[in-house]
Formats: sequence, C-alpha cells, structure tokens
Amino acid sequence: MKKSPAGRFKRTPGPSRPSERAPRKLWIAASVTVVLVVVAVAGWLAGAPRAPVAAGQGTAVSSSPVIPEEKAVFAGYAGSAGCRGCHEEAFALWETSNHGRAEREPERALDGRAFEPTRTFRHGSQETTVGSANGGYQVVAIGPSKKAEAFTVQRVIGHDPLRQFLVSFPGGRQQTLEASYDPRSNDWFNVYGTEDRQPGEWGHWTGRGMNWNDMCAGCHNTRVRKNYEAATDSYHTSMAERTVGCESCHGPLKAHQEWQGKFARSGKTDPTVTRLTRDQTVGNCGFCHARRGDLTGDFKPGDDFNDHMRLAIVDGTDTYHPDGQVREEDYEYAAFVGSRMHFRGVACMDCHNPHSAKTILPGNWLCLRCHNGSVPLAPIIDPVGHSRHKVFGHDTNGVAISGDLMGYKSSEVKESGGECVNCHMPQTSYMQRHWRHDHGFTIPDPLLTQQLGVPNACNRCHKDKDAEWSRGWVDAWYGPKMDRPSRRRAQVVAAARKGDVSARDPLVRLLATEEIPYWRAVAAGLLGGWAQDPAVGAALMERLSDTNALVRAESVRSLEPMLGSGLPVVSTAIRQRLEDPARNVRIAAAWALRTTLDPSSKAGAELLHFMSIHADQPVGQMQLAAYASSRNDPQAALAHYQKAVAWDPNSAIIHHELAVILSVLNRSTEAAGELEIATRLAPDNAEFFYKLGLARNECGDSARTVAALNAAVRLDPSHDRAWYNLGLALNSMDRTEEALSALGRSEVIAPSDPRGSYARATILARLGRKDEAIQAARRALEVRPDFAPARALLESLASLP
Repeated sequence: MKKSPAGRFKRTPGPSRPSERAPRKLWIAASVTVVLVVVAVAGWLAGAPRAPVAAGQGTAVSSSPVIPEEKAVFAGYAGSAGCRGCHEEAFALWETSNHGRAEREPERALDGRAFEPTRTFRHGSQETTVGSANGGYQVVAIGPSKKAEAFTVQRVIGHDPLRQFLVSFPGGRQQTLEASYDPRSNDWFNVYGTEDRQPGEWGHWTGRGMNWNDMCAGCHNTRVRKNYEAATDSYHTSMAERTVGCESCHGPLKAHQEWQGKFARSGKTDPTVTRLTRDQTVGNCGFCHARRGDLTGDFKPGDDFNDHMRLAIVDGTDTYHPDGQVREEDYEYAAFVGSRMHFRGVACMDCHNPHSAKTILPGNWLCLRCHNGSVPLAPIIDPVGHSRHKVFGHDTNGVAISGDLMGYKSSEVKESGGECVNCHMPQTSYMQRHWRHDHGFTIPDPLLTQQLGVPNACNRCHKDKDAEWSRGWVDAWYGPKMDRPSRRRAQVVAAARKGDVSARDPLVRLLATEEIPYWRAVAAGLLGGWAQDPAVGAALMERLSDTNALVRAESVRSLEPMLGSGLPVVSTAIRQRLEDPARNVRIAAAWALRTTLDPSSKAGAELLHFMSIHADQPVGQMQLAAYASSRNDPQAALAHYQKAVAWDPNSAIIHHELAVILSVLNRSTEAAGELEIATRLAPDNAEFFYKLGLARNECGDSARTVAALNAAVRLDPSHDRAWYNLGLALNSMDRTEEALSALGRSEVIAPSDPRGSYARATILARLGRKDEAIQAARRALEVRPDFAPARALLESLASLP
C-alpha cells in the first residue's frame, strides 16, 4: 500500500496539559499537524507533438467552456507548430524528444506493438489484459467496481523508458492506469512493482493519487490550469497546448511569431523576445523536475521558482538521504540546487541540449569541458588517475575500448564504465524502469554507509563487496581527503533526525557559515525542534533576512512554535515576512500567523488560494481543516478531516488528526476509535499510541490507557510526555511505585519541564513521604521558579508536622 501525501508524520509539537493541582487527568493536546503539499509529479516527460491549439482557445478536458480569464491567458500562445518554419533544427530535435512526446493521443506507429496482439500479464493478485478494440486500444483491469472492467485508452503519457496510459472518468477526470509499457523490451509491467493496490486506496490507479488532472497534467502539457470545482468535486482542466511544447520553456510566443512575420528581414531587434536569466532557466526546469508543493497552480517561464513552489528538501523525514542523495521519488532539481556545481554557476543547459534534453557530449567528455583547466573554479581532473578506474566502452561498431579515448571522435564512442557520473551521479530506478542520475554530484563515502546506511556509488557497482571493502580502498586512495565537510554535515543531519541534541550547535554553525543556501535552509528546518533555545532562536531570527528565500521560509517555519512563547519580537519578525519579496516566504509567514491573519491581506489571500488549489486531495483537506481549527471553527475542521479520511482511508496521520478534532469536540469514544485505526495502520508510531492512551483515559478506560502508553514508551523510550502521562495513569490505578518510576523517567528525559517533579511530589505527599515530596517540589521550582503549584505544595508541606 502506497503512502498518501499525508503519510509522513512527525511528533505533534507541544506537551499535553494535565491538571496542575491534581495530576490525574490526561488530555489530548489539540495540535493540528501543519501539512504542506509535496506533489510528486508522476512520470517522465514524454509523448508525441500534436497540432497547435487555436490562439485564445485552450484545450478543455471536460465539456465545460474555457474560463473567461483563461481566454486572455491562452490568447498569447501560438502552439509549437508555428516555430518549425524559422527553427527547423531545434524543432526536429524537440519533436521526437521526451518533451515533445510528453503527452499525446495513441498512435499505431508508436503504440501498435504494445497492444497487438492481445496479451495478459499478472501482478500480485490481479490480472490485466491489453489489446485493440473498436479501432482503438483497450485495457481490461480491476476498476472502481473491484471487478475487471474494459477501459479505452484516451492518451499516452511518457515515451522512453516507459509509457503510461490515461482513461476517462466522470467529473472531467482522467486516471493513469497502473499497467505500463516498456518500449525497449516490449514488455508490460505494473508501475507499482510488487505492490498489490486495491480499489479504494488513495494510491490505486482509480484513486486520487493517480489522477491526471492533479498529478500529471501540469508537467506533461503547456500552461495547464487544473480548474477543480469543489462544489461538484469535478475538473474543467484546460491548457494552452497538449504536450510539453516550445512555449512550456519559452513562454507565450504568439506576439513573437506575429512580429517575425512582419519584420523578420527588417534588421530590427525583436522586442517580443525576453531572455531568461540563469536562475529563471533552472527554475523553469525545476517546475517539473522537482518534488515540490505548488503554491499558485499557474507557474510560467520567467517566474521565480520560489514565487510558485515550496521545494521538498532534506528534512527530518527520510525523503532524502542525510548527505542529500535522492531516496524517494525526488527528481533532480533539489539535489542539483544543493550541489556545489549549481553554487558555482552551472546550469541545466550547460550539460543538456535544451531541445532534445540529451547531454551535449557523451560520457567524460561532458565533464571535461570544464574540468580541463579552462574554468578557474573547476579543478583539473584526469578521470583515470582520479577515479583509479579505467574507462571502458565500445565504439559504434561494437569494438571494445579501454584506457584513454584518444583517436576517437565523441560521436564514435559510448562509454559504459569508469565514467565520472558513475561515481558522482549514481543512478536509482524509479517507476520500475526509469533509471535516473542523482544531480547532487555527491562523493561516494562508504563510511556513511556503515554509520548511517547512506548508499555509496562503490557498492552500487561492486554489489558482491561490502562497505568495509569499499572504505578500505577509498581510504587508501584518498586518505584524509575523505574527511570532508560534506561528510560531517551528513552526520549532523542524521543526528538531528534522531532528535540528538549533539546536532544542535553544529546546525547553528552550519546555518551561519554554510556557503550553499540550500544547506542553510536544511539547517534552518532541522533546528525547529530546538527553537526555544535562546541561541537557536536568535540564529533563526537572524536568518529571516537571509538573501535566499528558501532559507527565510524554513526559518519562519522553525520559529512558528515560538509564537506561543509570549515574545513579541518573534511575532513582529514573522509578521514582517508577510511582505517578503518571495511568495513561498509570505505563505509560510501567513500560515504561522493563521490564527490572527487578515484573510483579505495580500499574504492572507495567497494562503487561501494555495489551500484552495489543493482541495481536491486529502492533504489539501487537511490543510483546510488545520486552518479552520486554528480559527476556532472545529465543526468546519471536522468536515474537512472526514472528507480527507473518506478520500484516503489508509492514511494513519489523517485518522490521527480527525481524532484530535473529535477530542476537541468532546467526542472521546469516536476519537479513540480513529486512533485505534491509526495505530493499526502505523503500528510503529509511538505518537499515535500516546494519543490513543490519552483518548482511552478520556473514555475512563484505565487499563487500556496504560496499555497504549506502555506501547508508546516501548516504541520511543525518549517520549517524555508518554512517560509523564503513563505515571499519571498508573497513579490513578494506585500503582504508585510504577507511577513514581515513570514520572522519574519523564524528568530525566525532559529536565527543563517542572511538571514531572511536581506530579511526583504530589504522589509522595499523599503517601506521607514528606521529605521526598519536599525534595521533588524544590526540584520543580529549581527548573521554573514561578511554577505556582509546586510553591503552593511546598508551603503546605512545610506546615505539616
């Protein structure tokens, strides 16, 4: 079962709040998890070019007319076919590229071999049959009815190395079939691999996780407007042109084509042409080649990436490896932005032909364009001497080559071993057949494999060896050079993910001194758990004025928990970011201040729009619910959470959040039921068992309360609030010695929290152990001198004989 986009969870911030005078009652903390969309754009860009859309029309996927405002937007587009006359060479490269064939109608020349003759393949418990019927192509698969149904293929998305297929559903929907085709091997396969997804799951091909309108259309077509209608739960998706056309990268070209038609031979400078900057060009690639959350639903060439996207970066989850290597389906952009290559000025088009998207030179020739002494900041590299691997390959006649490649033209050889990219851009397979190079240009480090489980390029090739073997060789070859800042950075990131306080100070230094903005942003995001620390808070406050928008946005998010600390300087600083030049920062600040935010303000309107464009997905409903809850509208929040659960019943975090709002509404029995489901779906999540214990306590079930809290501390022995509440629960059952032990554990884990000491003091006082009670109460006051309950208890104890 595939995780939903809401399937990543962190411990909900903030302690529970037991009664300070009589520490026997347990409460669910009404903490709404902040969930921001990270849209995983399904598939590689591919397909065949189609005829251009008439100017000003757009392509409406549903029968609904194009929205009037869009007519003006689409009026500036002319379609790719109009570019051919003047740009024949570029057009020819694009026409058969993965961009040119990003999405298209089925064509016999390209697809006939896939569907003829009819064939059947089995995957998991299911069986799929593909073939031709009624002049088109058909797939028979398990559909919404949970029975085999016949679906007519409407469109093809992707080209090489795999193709997926779209079928039409009611409400203007198109869904992406799980049955996928490998044109290289003429083989059908399940894009989910060995998973056996079933109808009703978010990630099943009939579910919202494989909905083309939201997940695929934007990156497989030109200037897409999703146009989701919440009232009817339907789509009126439109676009300037089907497939990734010329205007996907160059922007609207109608004015350019018209000017050229009139003045091409005049010798005048074309005023319609605007050349993009390096950052705009890279950001334009990043729109589709990044794991990111869409903030506007209307990115176009020339726009600032940070005005439209929230980039998924290395954070507290395992989305990326600690050294920045891609782990999940992260695409290329974030790793590239975090690389020293990007920092030194390398852009996508320095290596890739903009029209074919292929590399402009094969193998090591590409790298040696810069690493040959011609670029000052690029060290000179001898591939064989540096890598200690010979370059092996074959020429176009299949004759083997070894050693150097002198005497061969670049067009005459294809390298297959000892290439720079094999070590510094290792490949990972996604969607079963798509091998993608990691664009982080990382350094293979077997030590990190041993310590942290980070993959290294050595063992990716030498699968018969272990990391110790690889480490021996790299240490022998490169010695102390292996102890690089990037190694230490990865170790700090890994420690921070575990909540290890030893990572705090190194992260503060990283935030202050790291050259590459991406890694400053990583440090800012990871420091959120320690924002209450004065040094950390000060460091994050300083980075609110960082020159990079990604750093400023992550700093806002990490400072958000401090808004409840009573420090007006924090609120003032974040409020200033509501006017930040970058929309991603403004939206981060608006979210942080959502409780008091003016929804009619610029940032308020941007936040509402951001949430509205994701209302067709469970994670979007969670955002709307969280917003409603923060605005003291629990009934609206409940409706959104219930819709999210209905759309994704297998997401543990949604059941958890629904339980929280049910508890707020004093519907404790229902809350406990939702948490029961959450713990079944995520049996290793300590936080869910902790909340289940609180909910069971609300229902008056002491025995099951203790059982759930015991499960929480077993799964996470450092969960101080679980130990604390376990102590309270045990005390309520008169298991006082066990209660004192549990409270003692909470004190050790959270020494700055006075409540554990105070609770222990009350129990000791009730047992008549006056001296021990006084000692515990004094400890609570040492931690927080203004903690009134402990002072009152101490005074009452002092009056006793």
